[in-house]
Amino acid sequence: MAWFSLAKIAMQAGAKIYSNRQKTKMAMSDAQLMHAERMARGEEAYQGKLLEARQSDWKDEFVLIILSAPIIVLAWAVLSDDPAAMEKVKLFFEYFSTLPSWFTNLWILVVASIFGIKGTQIFRNGGKK
Repeated sequence: MAWFSLAKIAMQAGAKIYSNRQKTKMAMSDAQLMHAERMARGEEAYQGKLLEARQSDWKDEFVLIILSAPIIVLAWAVLSDDPAAMEKVKLFFEYFSTLPSWFTNLWILVVASIFGIKGTQIFRNGGKK
């Protein structure tokens, strides 16, 4: 009998989830319609092309590769047991740590902007989105 009550609860939960998904689809459709009406009246600018352009953009992956490169080089230097490579990595990070703060802040803001985080959120909320 416990299995039947569990099955009933699962069916009710599934029906509720399906109902919520349908409501979400309807709400999104209504929001798109209202946005289109506001654009037609000239109250809002068209943003669809901007979103489409961002989806086919490779800058996020490029920044990820750039940010991952020092970690990969560091891992290679440690795993290769090459003392010359380790010295070069240490030298790189010594020079990197002497960069001016305006440069590092600018770099953080650019990377955050690429990933859709507003610059003011980074410094005001301590990096929390």
